[in-house]
Formats: sequence, structure tokens, C-alpha cells
Amino acid sequence: MKKEKNIIIIGSGIGGIGAAALLSKSGYTVTVIEKNDTLGGRANIFKAEGYTFDMGPSWYLMPDVFKHYFNLLGEKVSDHLDLVKLSPSYRVFFANDKDIPVLDIHSDLEKDLLLFEKLEPGITPKLREYLKRSGEQYALAKHYFMYRNIGISADFLSWKLIKKGIQLNPFQTMHTYLNKWFKSDRVKKILEYTLVFLGSDPAKTPALYNIMNFIDFDMGVYYPKGGIYEIIKALITINKKHGTKFITETPVSKILVENKKVSGVLLENGEQLRADIVISNADLWFTETQLLEKKHQTYPERYWEKTVLSPSAFIMYLGLDRELDILSHHNLRFGEDWKQNFKELFDTPQLPEDPSYYICKPTETDPNLSPEGTDNLFVLVPIPPGLTLSDTEMKDYREKIYNLMKKDLKLPELESYVVYERAYWSDDFRRDYNDYKGTALGLAHTLKQTLLRPSNKSKKVKNLFYVGAGTSPGIGMPICLISAELVYKRVAGIKNPHPLESL
Repeated sequence: MKKEKNIIIIGSGIGGIGAAALLSKSGYTVTVIEKNDTLGGRANIFKAEGYTFDMGPSWYLMPDVFKHYFNLLGEKVSDHLDLVKLSPSYRVFFANDKDIPVLDIHSDLEKDLLLFEKLEPGITPKLREYLKRSGEQYALAKHYFMYRNIGISADFLSWKLIKKGIQLNPFQTMHTYLNKWFKSDRVKKILEYTLVFLGSDPAKTPALYNIMNFIDFDMGVYYPKGGIYEIIKALITINKKHGTKFITETPVSKILVENKKVSGVLLENGEQLRADIVISNADLWFTETQLLEKKHQTYPERYWEKTVLSPSAFIMYLGLDRELDILSHHNLRFGEDWKQNFKELFDTPQLPEDPSYYICKPTETDPNLSPEGTDNLFVLVPIPPGLTLSDTEMKDYREKIYNLMKKDLKLPELESYVVYERAYWSDDFRRDYNDYKGTALGLAHTLKQTLLRPSNKSKKVKNLFYVGAGTSPGIGMPICLISAELVYKRVAGIKNPHPLESL
């Protein structure tokens, strides 16, 4: 039987539709309202001239979290996704490095140790111990913290939990922590790059995120055949199985509140939809400052003025007329001056002079995504949020990135291979996803914004909740699925601080 409560979810990112599936399966009446014409939020997709492009996330990490989430729904990942474990997991290009300009990481420690020994002779015992500790800390973080709604359990500030938290090195930065273990700058760059997924500067990110290295080197990197959007399609299928209703191309203009309690939403077309509970998967800044009246805002404009945002991005979606053997599925180009790159992204906002950038070539694993004998590329360059760029500045920076790729990939004729091109900038993130200052990910994982991340429950409006990257536990597709479980616990009144075993 359906439970009495009617729930509206604003936004169909992975957190929103993840929460919808859990709630619908549990008997709630759930409607998801999406402003765009496709579901998925930043995990979007488009097709052009025979090429298929995932628009946002491209890494399938933390397979244990996906498995756990699907199990909660009584589903198997393998029934919905055809997963391929990548080997190599990714390729790294070191700018201007004459000794080892290109290397492959396999997420196979015995293979990878041979490489790391070339970078830092004698590193093997240290790296084994480092990853062992990272694995222990990952298990600790998952069990005690990641699936916990902060403030929902009376034992949160217990001495036992505080001791567990201290074991995660929250008060050291990743940069400081890695310096204690390793000497090679190249090694440290490889171990720090995962922080890009958290939108953070290693010099400001808590060392507890060394758990990302265990996720990388022990669990490996996967790819769902057909593209990342297959995850969204699987969640849509499961939602429909349990009765979730989807409404697309329908922006919400206001969250309705009566007597300090949510009563529904007002659509831009003037229609009102009533609800007992509203969950927003929209950008949290937009939800708080644009959809709520000032008196109902838990996180008003003054809160956001003090936040540290993750970078925005300049993205190029490129369809080529041939295959590029020099590229693997995932490719990372590290700028030579690592500190300067992060300074330009976070401290003195400007387009980076010598940027690190990322290229995804999904056709390495999935040739069906482009015409036979061709490749498609997703090129992402982190840039600061909030920049206002002229057409000339964007044109010049595009040319700069092309010149870097020509040099790094030793492909002087690269531009002539491109038969389809689409660019995506900060203003596109603002337009498509209402992202604050055009950030591509949301709040960066600084110490403060990790320990004191916005709650997934409004302090001002009863029965108003939040889900997704803007709230706890943070950024990333699997993390947003954890966020979906956390908001489900809030709505259902479940105080279990650990991963649920069943609904």
C-alpha cells in the first residue's frame, strides 16, 4: 500500500532520482520535477552527427557503493549495467618531463609498483603500507561516518566516535600528509589528482581523503558499456517500476511554505503542486536563495559569500574523423607548476597559464559511441568559478588548449581531425543547472566544508530536505547515492548510523 505522504523532488540528478527510487519502493508517492528536457542533472547526454557524448561524470569509482545501493532496491548492478574494468585505469602525461613523459596506472599493485619504483626507488614498502592504511581508513569512514546523518544520533559526539574520527587525519592536509610518505613530485601528483573529483586544492583538503587512493589503486576504475548515462537510465527504469512520476521541461519557481511547513511547489507556468514533503536536488545555493523566501532560508546569501567553491570547467566535446592510439580511455595531463595551477584556480582566480587537463576517450572501450574508425573526446580543463569571459577570451583559451594538446600528444594536425566540436563554459553550468557562479561540482571539500557540510534537512522549514553534492557527504556519483540513502533515512525517521541492509 502507498503511504499517505506525497513527496516532490526538485531536480533529477543522481541524488534526486536515487532518493526517489528508495522512497517509491518504500511506498511513498513520489514526483520528480526536472527543468531540462532530459533526466540526469549533470550526468547528462547528447548525440550529434553519429557521436554520443556523456556531458558530465565519466569515472565509475567505488563499485561497492553502487552494489550496496542497488541491493537496497532488490536489484543487481549486473542486471542493469555491463561493467568493464579498465586496464590501464588511466594514462598520465607529465608536461615537459623528458625522463618519463607518459605512464599508465593499472590499479594492479604489482604492475604499478614496477612503475613507482622508477619514479622513486625504494618506494615499494612505503606505498604498500600507505595503501593498507588508506584501505583501513576507507572502511572506517564508510562504517562510522559516510552513511551517518550528522546530528541524528545521540552518540555522534561520543569519545568512541571522536577517536575514530581522529584516525582519519582530518586536521592534516593531503599535501602535508603525502610529504611525510613520499619524495617524488610525480608520485605525489598521481596520488593527489583524485582530489580533482572533490573540487579541492591538496594544500587545503583534509588528509582523510587519502581514502581516494585506496579506491583508485585497490578497487580500480570501471566503465558501463553505452556510457555513464546508462546509470541514469537504470535508475529511471527502477523508479518507474515502483511508480515514480517524472515531469520534465518544468522549472520550479518557488517552494511553498505555510506555517513554517512545506506545502508544495510553484511552477514557472503558474501551476501549484501540493506535497507533504519536498526534497531539493537542485543546486543548494539556488534552492535556498532563489526558491525560498528570506525568512525561510537556512543558508542565505551571506553564507555562500564565505564558501570555497570547486572549480568550474571549460569542456570541449570533439568528434574526430579517425582513431587516436596515443590516448587511453582516461587521460590526465599534469601541468608542470602544480602549486601555481591550484593558486590560479582558488586564490587568484584566472584562466590557468599551464593547466592540468583531462581527456576521456570512451571509444577506446566502447567504439559504438562514434562512427566506425573514429573517436570521440571529452576534454575538460578546470577553471575558476565566477569568471566573466568575453568571446575573445574564450576563443583564445580554446586555441591555447588545442596548442597544448598538439604538443603533449605530438599531434600537430589535431584540429584538422575534428569534424564536430561543442564548447561548454561556466555560463552553461549556470544556465543548465542553476549552479552558483558556474561551479561544475559545488562546495569544495575543505576541512570546514567537510566537517560542517550543509545539512540535508532545513532548519527553518519542516519537511524540507536536500539531496546531492551540495549536502552531506559531498561530491561524486557514488557519494550522491549515499546522500540519497541519508535523505531517505531522514524522511523515514530511521536513525541507523550505518549503511542500511534493507528497506
